[in-house]
Amino acid sequence: MKRVKIKYLAVSLILILSITLGVGYSPPPNEPFILDFSCSPPPPVDTSPPPTSPPPSTPIDPGWTSPPPENNAPQLPDYITVVAKVKPSVVAIKTDTSAGSGWIIREDGIIITNNHVVAGAETITITLDDGSTFPAETVCTDPLTDLAVVKIDAQDLPAADIGDSSLLRVGEQVAAIGNSLGLGISMKGGWISRLGVSIPVSAGQTLDDLIETDAAINPGNSGGPLVNMAGEVIGITSAKIAMIGVEGMGYAISINIAIPIIDQLILRGYVIRPYLGVQLADVNPTMAWWYNLAVDTGALVTYVEPGSPADEAGLTQEDVIVSLDDEEISTAQDLIKGIHSRQIGEKVKIVFWRGDTENTTDATLTESPPP
Repeated sequence: MKRVKIKYLAVSLILILSITLGVGYSPPPNEPFILDFSCSPPPPVDTSPPPTSPPPSTPIDPGWTSPPPENNAPQLPDYITVVAKVKPSVVAIKTDTSAGSGWIIREDGIIITNNHVVAGAETITITLDDGSTFPAETVCTDPLTDLAVVKIDAQDLPAADIGDSSLLRVGEQVAAIGNSLGLGISMKGGWISRLGVSIPVSAGQTLDDLIETDAAINPGNSGGPLVNMAGEVIGITSAKIAMIGVEGMGYAISINIAIPIIDQLILRGYVIRPYLGVQLADVNPTMAWWYNLAVDTGALVTYVEPGSPADEAGLTQEDVIVSLDDEEISTAQDLIKGIHSRQIGEKVKIVFWRGDTENTTDATLTESPPP
């Protein structure tokens, strides 16, 4: 049986991804792999409370307004001209365990990258195109969308132009520019293969509305820009499929999905979402058999935050949620998407199994607490 492996693209000695989601979902740390179904017993469900969080991130600029996308920018004649325009805005990022990429979104040292490039790093060094280096002063991250913003003490930097990813078409030429293999900034050209792709990158985390490209994506490209032939950033390189016999399947977070998250990270230091207050695990037939569950799909509650909406609604550990407002819940990701599609303060109806009994309760969603 073949194994499909989804890889983040930081060059890393040890890359363990720990995710804390705005819905209150905190799967145990996992390497970002997706494995085919097997007959092995499922791993033990982590029922421990989430680890103590660090102090909330400091807002970078409470008066921030994101730059508007360029409209009707002329197409550049070739990749040489695209690279000449964009490369000065691309940075190399080095941490104590990995190397990645980023790009300058504003002239005063605001840089965009991936969460998995900087997550957990004690030291972060930014190297600009001219070779000058700066330590990161402020780092704000959103693990759920794998996005991060880094601020350095610098002025008059060359900011990249922002494009509109809703205008992209399959077959369009693009360029991935980044710190490939940690060896310095380089460029790989290719085409857009698919749009609107969703892929699971680790247990409980799925990236949505991705741009698939056959431009060669390698470790170290994480956080770098994917640009169109007008030299505009239309995506943020994030993941690839690593599997024997598979080539040319790299993925970038579309800029239109990324900008609202980036705005919140810069404005307040973290992203506010509707909050239920649970940790979850997927239920599948193997887990249902192994743990003697009444259903073989759903979202298994492995921890309930005291005082959270879930707690007040009476949910407890080992409940299996199967419906949200009459929408079927088959996986933890279904519930996460469902909660995040609601509004803070909205009441939701939750159907769940406890042992052999089906139950219904209501929960009023609150604002996600600071990370």
